[in-house]
Amino acid sequence: MSGQPRLVLATHNQGKLRELRELLRGQVPGLDVDTQVVDAAAAGAPDVVEDGVTFAENSLLKARAVAEATGLVAVADDSGLSVDVLGGAPGIFSARWSGRHGDDAANLQLLLAQLSDVPDSHRGAAFICAAALAVPGDNGSAREVVEYGQLEGILLRAPRGEGGFGYDPILQPSGMDRSCAELSAEEKNAISHRGHAFRALLPAIVDALR
Repeated sequence: MSGQPRLVLATHNQGKLRELRELLRGQVPGLDVDTQVVDAAAAGAPDVVEDGVTFAENSLLKARAVAEATGLVAVADDSGLSVDVLGGAPGIFSARWSGRHGDDAANLQLLLAQLSDVPDSHRGAAFICAAALAVPGDNGSAREVVEYGQLEGILLRAPRGEGGFGYDPILQPSGMDRSCAELSAEEKNAISHRGHAFRALLPAIVDALR
């Protein structure tokens, strides 16, 4: 039935919802992405505690819980910054690296301080994303798929640019001379870790909705 939700993205981030809708537009016959692809709030889905120890575990926790709660196909993602000399940290703790969840400025400044003595040749890092799909089953179990995406680069010594969020001002993508925060939205979406992960997951999403 037109307008009835068929896919839930486990987020309250409207930017992520717009990205997924555009990715799915025209991909599934009869799917009205503007009304049938919804966020967690519109589907009445619960908030999910992300207590996994990897990006994949956290994305699956969210997708699985939302699929079980709504009976709908669910998609979720988890992402963060992986710094080579820190053994992959901040990783799943990227949003709360300074101890205060979502304090982008504090997180960024702490990371820069920790890397102040690291030479440019060892400042490699990457944004990593795990995107998960959960398709509810008749017996309560779910069919699950996880795909990954990443955006590699080097960490600058000071923030540059006004766009983006999080660690965008200090990651300069490989082969570019600008930080992620200096890229246009279109430029960033074309190379972003989340874009790569969701494009990789797209065939499984389309198959689940057919």
